[in-house]
Amino acid sequence: MNPRPDPSKSSDRIRETVIVSGRTFLLDRPAGSPRTEDDSIPYWSELWPAARMLAKAVLREPWERFPQPVECLEIGCGLGLGGIAALACGLDVTFCDRDETALRFASGNARLNGFDRFRIEKLDFGSPPAGLSVPVIIGSDVLYKPPLIDPVVAFLGAVLSPAGIGLIADPDRASARPFREAAERAGFRVESQFIRAGEPGGERHKGTLYRIAK
Repeated sequence: MNPRPDPSKSSDRIRETVIVSGRTFLLDRPAGSPRTEDDSIPYWSELWPAARMLAKAVLREPWERFPQPVECLEIGCGLGLGGIAALACGLDVTFCDRDETALRFASGNARLNGFDRFRIEKLDFGSPPAGLSVPVIIGSDVLYKPPLIDPVVAFLGAVLSPAGIGLIADPDRASARPFREAAERAGFRVESQFIRAGEPGGERHKGTLYRIAK
């Protein structure tokens, strides 16, 4: 059997220029629709509108109010735009995803934008590591189906430090609507904020930023 091509090492990729809140980032993503080992379509290979929303929120957050340096996890990082925005704000970022190819793209994209001090970790947010505690957790479009709500809430409960915040961006999918109620039942304070994002002069997408605190 021939080995499956690794799109992170292929020249068959697309480079996009992404402008968020006046900042310009470069992102590589696979051309076409690569498949995972179980032959499913990896959703991380697209730059979804919620990733732009998350990056916008990260760039506008007053991070100076946190004790420095600020440790941040991007869960379900995909191409890594949210984490790259956090790096641009001076945060200490770990890109987390369960797909190793996504992590290679996120890592490559961080370097493409001039950053070399970050970490990557293969991590399924349904299985939070024991003993991990961080002040900032960010994620975009991690609620794309209803069974993901409880694992995301449980991950935040297990990993978010007592004085920390979670920023979760969603394009108002029906599957995400119960998220706020589930988080509040788990003891979180949740603030929902309307947010728009898109390329200057192009199509704008609307969604919700969930700001989560214990």
